[in-house]
Amino acid sequence: MPSSVIRRWDYDEAEQRLDVTFVSGKRYAYHQVPERIAAGMRKAISKGSYFNRRIRDHFAFTQLTS
Repeated sequence: MPSSVIRRWDYDEAEQRLDVTFVSGKRYAYHQVPERIAAGMRKAISKGSYFNRRIRDHFAFTQLTS
């Protein structure tokens, strides 16, 4: 199901980095995200809700430039 908040996301298992692009165009890299959290994101019906509950405010991040 498409998200009204998240445009796309990618997970790099080797780096344990979750890159998220929001519909606003802002991009962030979330660091040291375990694979089980990324797997939960894959399975989540609502990506935005899952992101807010399990990722936002739980992992360090950096803003990426376009």
